[in-house]
Amino acid sequence: MDRRRQATGGAGKVGQVILVTGGARSGKSRHAEARVRALPGQPVYIATARADDDEMRARIAHHIDRRGSGWITVEEPFDLIGALDRSDGQGPRLVDCLTLWLSNLMFDDRAWEPEAEALVAALARQASPVILVSNEVGMGIVPANALARAFRDAQGWLNQRVAEAADEVEFVVSGLPLKVK
Repeated sequence: MDRRRQATGGAGKVGQVILVTGGARSGKSRHAEARVRALPGQPVYIATARADDDEMRARIAHHIDRRGSGWITVEEPFDLIGALDRSDGQGPRLVDCLTLWLSNLMFDDRAWEPEAEALVAALARQASPVILVSNEVGMGIVPANALARAFRDAQGWLNQRVAEAADEVEFVVSGLPLKVK
């Protein structure tokens, strides 16, 4: 019995969990959207971004335009676990993205570690598929300041934990997905 079924006591159907990771502007969100649209049911988009400035508002508008209609949108910058639990059974879910969720928690001085552990536990109990998008931020130079290093380390740890819990992991490079797991 796999680890996710063990976490739910082996009972009931457990939904598929897929992590799509890659660098900034790698095409990971577009790829994840296509994967969600290929699944049966009305797609649910769980947005973690906060529209705090004009540039972020433009990015959000671009994502909305690219997705088009037909999506249920849930905006949740902090309570990702609650959003997953409340939307379970509505259709396949896309979480875009874990990087913004983590930065929201860290910059709001919230304890991100227990939230990350709760996310991994929540993924194990989901009945509907979940595709999560996350940035791979540790592939460049070591950041020059402590805050950036702490964020890089936290993101790396979060990605590892979600990848371990996921059924599939894809790494997107230049718009091309590579199957990792």
